[in-house]
Amino acid sequence: MNETLGYEGIGGFSNPIKNHGLQRTNRQTVNRLYSSYNKTNSKTYLQDYADLLKELNAIFATNFNSNQLFYSLHNILVNHELVNFTALGLVSDSSQCINVRLLDKAGSSYMSKILLTAEDNLIIKAFNTRQNQINHDSDFLKIPYLSKSQVIVFPLLVKGDVLGVYIIGCESQSITLGVELYNLITRMMSYFIQNEQLSEIVTKNTDIDSLTGLANHKSLQEELASQLKIAQQNDSKVSICLFDILNISQINREFGHAKGDEIIKAVANKISQNNRNTDFAGRYGGDEIAVIMPGASTEEAKYVAEYLNYTISCIYIDDVGPVKVSAGIATYPDTTVDQEKLLILAEQAMGISKSKSYESGNSVIVTSQDVDFWDDDALKSFAEILIRRHAQIGINFEEELVSKFHDEKIISNQHLLEVVKSLASTIDAKDTYTKGHSTSVSRYSEALARAINLPEVEVERIKLGALLHDIGKIGIPENILRKPTMLNDEEWEIMKQHPTIGADKVLAPNESLRDLIPMVKFHHEHYDGTGYPFGLKGEEIPLSARIVSIADAFHALVSDRPYRKGLSINKACEILKMGANVQWDRELVRQFVQIAPSLSTSV
Repeated sequence: MNETLGYEGIGGFSNPIKNHGLQRTNRQTVNRLYSSYNKTNSKTYLQDYADLLKELNAIFATNFNSNQLFYSLHNILVNHELVNFTALGLVSDSSQCINVRLLDKAGSSYMSKILLTAEDNLIIKAFNTRQNQINHDSDFLKIPYLSKSQVIVFPLLVKGDVLGVYIIGCESQSITLGVELYNLITRMMSYFIQNEQLSEIVTKNTDIDSLTGLANHKSLQEELASQLKIAQQNDSKVSICLFDILNISQINREFGHAKGDEIIKAVANKISQNNRNTDFAGRYGGDEIAVIMPGASTEEAKYVAEYLNYTISCIYIDDVGPVKVSAGIATYPDTTVDQEKLLILAEQAMGISKSKSYESGNSVIVTSQDVDFWDDDALKSFAEILIRRHAQIGINFEEELVSKFHDEKIISNQHLLEVVKSLASTIDAKDTYTKGHSTSVSRYSEALARAINLPEVEVERIKLGALLHDIGKIGIPENILRKPTMLNDEEWEIMKQHPTIGADKVLAPNESLRDLIPMVKFHHEHYDGTGYPFGLKGEEIPLSARIVSIADAFHALVSDRPYRKGLSINKACEILKMGANVQWDRELVRQFVQIAPSLSTSV
């Protein structure tokens, strides 16, 4: 087979997204490389053998980690047509097993864990006896679709200590004539791995993530900051792609965290081996890996991500099967010029990707430019990310949301309704104890408004205002909103600010929603003047706010809370009657209790 090989540095993958390094042409077959030769072919043999040794020497001299070394060796041996597959197994003292990673000719990856107690296994025999083990077929590996090959298992020995095994699968002629070459490779690999392990001990607390071998979160953030600064100076772009492994929580539950760690490492290795020269990979979170792509537009980043996703899909893990990931991309300066917001938008895209991947069963790549901010899923994802991860970084969800809202140009009543519903859904994302509350209050308020025969235009206004009655809660800290017990005096004073926040900061700047302000600002006023924020009394409280107040209280009474079960409709109505002319308008209470039994109260 004659072809031009392109591979990263020396010994890397033939990879369409890499910048090609050294090239080699007119590759010779294993028969010409190792068979006996005469005067007519000795020059070719010597040249090929010299080329092979030169490549091997170069990769051992390069500052790879052991995983990169393994992949590079595999590619050299495959490119020279010497092997059908190779495998590297390293011993884990804590798990008392050998973790084996196998690559076939197509680049597909298989993971296996061999317990040290499995003494009949050829791998464990090589480990225990410290001697090479040969088998005439590869069936004992129990890996589906693996080509039939003879197998030799080499122990990785350093001064009597066994670090693991190196496994070669190839044709019978190659396994016989190449054994000395593989012995040499194994000895060099053994010393390389030992040096790496010693280096890991020394650099344990540096910028390298101990599980994946990639940059840790701190180093990743520093690199992103540096690249953004360069991009600003050069007026160029930087994209960041976040990969998240699907079903990792379920895998951890069913197979243990060791299996989850095995998958995370396998994904990290694939990304590390298949990145472009200029890209920078690091561990972003538990099972999340980030790739910084300097100079890449959104479309270019998506192309790289699609290739990386393909290589990850080739990983096959015992008991789990193929690995799937979700991926989200954000690009500087197209989406934002702020580093933290760039990461948030990448996370948001990744979250939407995860949702779409679960729906379709296939990995989906989403860019922040694909995302409609006011889409329910996008808005909830945005809120959850800020709440879960970024409360400490000073990015205020209220300010971000309000800024987006004020920039929105309302073009129709339907558009207005969609935006209002999206705003209301953010409360569900932030205050999980009251999920669906705004929608139910809107429905109850609409029903009461119709019961007292208000004009249709006023009914629609009340329906919208009720949807937004609690919108000010986006400015209340989560530890107060989600507190399962009663608030103390200081916390209660903070909570009482939400009507004013909603009216003044969210609605007032938007002319199309200013007529909804009374319901948002006054729905906690009491008929006897003891409410907040202004202590209005009786009919000083706008009618629309009095309606929303009753609907708000009723839904709170019939809903389950962490500290109590929801009340029955009859009991809730009795409490409303007891509060008539104290907390609520008596006539409105009378009308509401008549229609309450007909309202759906599922929460």
